[in-house]
Order: sequence, then C-alpha cells, then structure tokens
Amino acid sequence: MRLQDETGFLAQSGELWTQIVAVWQTSFLGVSVGHGVSAVIILLLGITLRSILARTIVALLKRMAQKTENGVDDAIVEALTGPLKLVPVIVALFFAMNILEAGTGSTAIADVDRIIPSLVAVAIFWALHNAVDPLMHLMRALENALTPVMLDWLTKAMRILFVIIGAAAVLQIWNIPVGGIIAGLGLFGVAVGLGAQDLFKNLIAGLLILAEKRFLPGDWIKVDGVVEGTVEEINFRSTLVRRFDKGPVYVPNSKLSDNAVTNFSRMTHRRTYWIIGVRYDTTVEQLKAIRDRVLDYVTSHPDYAQAPEVSTFMRVDSFGPSSIDFMLYCFTRTTNWGEWLRLKEDLAFTIKTIVEEAGTDFAFPSSSIYLEQGAELFSPPEANT
Repeated sequence: MRLQDETGFLAQSGELWTQIVAVWQTSFLGVSVGHGVSAVIILLLGITLRSILARTIVALLKRMAQKTENGVDDAIVEALTGPLKLVPVIVALFFAMNILEAGTGSTAIADVDRIIPSLVAVAIFWALHNAVDPLMHLMRALENALTPVMLDWLTKAMRILFVIIGAAAVLQIWNIPVGGIIAGLGLFGVAVGLGAQDLFKNLIAGLLILAEKRFLPGDWIKVDGVVEGTVEEINFRSTLVRRFDKGPVYVPNSKLSDNAVTNFSRMTHRRTYWIIGVRYDTTVEQLKAIRDRVLDYVTSHPDYAQAPEVSTFMRVDSFGPSSIDFMLYCFTRTTNWGEWLRLKEDLAFTIKTIVEEAGTDFAFPSSSIYLEQGAELFSPPEANT
C-alpha cells in the first residue's frame, strides 16, 4: 500500500513537472517563456550595470587624461560620458536578442534586430556631437584669422551636421529611403524659402559681419536710429546688444550690415571738443595768456596724445552773441569712458583756474542797453495817493 502511494506521488510529480516544462516552452510570438525571461533578465542586468560600468570606464579614461598637460583630452572624456553609458545597454540588448533568436527559428523579430545597429549609430554620432567643443579648442590658434564668433558658428554648424548625418544613418538602417525625404524637403524648402527671405537675408548678413570683422562680442557699438550698447552674442539670425540701461536688444543682422556702425571699442584715442566763452571786456593779452596756458597744459600732460598722432588746438575761434569763444580740440590716450570723464573734469578745473588767474571770467548769455546822449528818459507818472 505504501509502495503504491509512493508510486502515485512520483507519477503526479512527474505530471506536474511535465506541465511546468510545457508552460516554460510555451511560445508567444514564436518565443518561449524561458528565452523571453532570460532575455529580460540580461537586459535588466545591463541597465543596472550601465552607470557602474560607465563610471568605471570614465574614471579610467580620466586618470589617463590627467597624465597629460593638454586639457583637450580631459574635455573629450567628459563629453563621451553620456554615449559611454549607452554601451552596456547595447551589449545587453545584443545578447538578449541572440537568446530570443535562439528560441525561435522564425524571422518574427528580424525587424527588431535593426534596433542594435540604430543604437550603435546613435552612440557614435552622439559622441561626435559632444566632442565638437573640445576639438574646437585645438583651433583656438586660428582665432586671429577666423575670430571667436566664426569658430562658434563653425561649432554650431558641425553639431547640426552630425545630427543630420546621424538621423540619415538611422533611417538608412531601417531601409527608409533618405533620397526621397531629401527631395521632399527640397520642394518644401523652396516653399519655405519664399516666405523666409528675411531669415536667409539675416544669415548672409551675419556671415558678412563676421567676414568684415565689424565688431566682436564685448565691443561698444552704435547704429544711428537702431541701438547703442555692448555686443554680447552674434547669432545666425540676430545679434544681442545690451544697452547701457542693461536692457537686451535683439537686432536683425541685416540692420547691422546695411547701416553704418560706429565701433567705439576700436577708438585709438578719445576726443574732447569744447567751446569756452569769456567776457567781451577780456583784453588781447588776457586772451593770449589763457590760450597759451591751456595749450601748454594739454600738450605737456602725459594722458593727452600729441602730434603726429592727433591734432591739438586751442584758439580764439569766434565772436559769439555774448562772448569771445575759444575752441579746445584735443584727444586723450585712454579710451576708457570713466578715465576720460576724470581727465575732462581735471581739465575743467584747470581751465577755470587759468581764466580766473588771468583776471577775467566766463561769459553767460546777457543783453546790453545803450542810451544815446540827449535822449529823453521816460518816467512813469506818480500814482495819486
């Protein structure tokens, strides 16, 4: 009896195991449960180890890069951190797909196999996109020829180029005809171009600004009727100019290309032009003394430029309605606005002292009334009280 019970138990256990194996081998879309679970476990393991493996590889590359004096390789390693984190996922997905394919002899997942090449293409072009900035540091020696803004534009253009090529590579992997899309975009571009003429006009104007080197970020410029301030960014369509009240102004590049631009940052000297009026009762000797002393101050001061760099004048220029006018025309060596204001202030104090020591004074608008001899003076009648 006991032997029969044990035999029945073993038979039932064998039947249960048979059912478990049958369920384990049951296919869904041509893939058994066992292969599917194994593939999921491998994929989850790859995602879990993604950060750990990426940190390990990045740390190793950083240690190698720190052994060199060049900082470009450090920047490249930092730029490749993101794409490197995708590598463990690609590897895990590759093995998971092989397990799934081993569990079925059909081609049900043939299209899914394109995911791995697509991810490889994404990782490659992602790395190239991020490496553009560090590689551009190698071209800093060409800043004098290309200017920093042109290098910035080249960096942006290369980034966009890698994005476009990467997208085309992924489409090609999925057998999507890129030529047809480009042809369609060409027709679409013609339609858009007719309505976006200003965009292309500003783009070409920006290129002309960079080629002519009219101004660079940090320059103080003035465009009459448009803007005056400091250039911060020169973009494809517009230029950001910050006014002196700190308000940002986005100026279309065409306005900066077609109009006259004054670049104050490229001044070699800063001009002082004054009209100084003294009273009409000032004598010739006093006028000469004022002229000579002011001119001597300007020509002997180390902060003022001298001939042949610039022209310097201090002359009696005109007879105004209320004054005899001197014209002072000189240039400071500094172009800094604050320093120039300080020098002007010192010059104003000196001129006032010179005029007072000469025994005369500055004129102000006034009127003189002359009475002819023998003229009858009008006296108002006295009020009756």
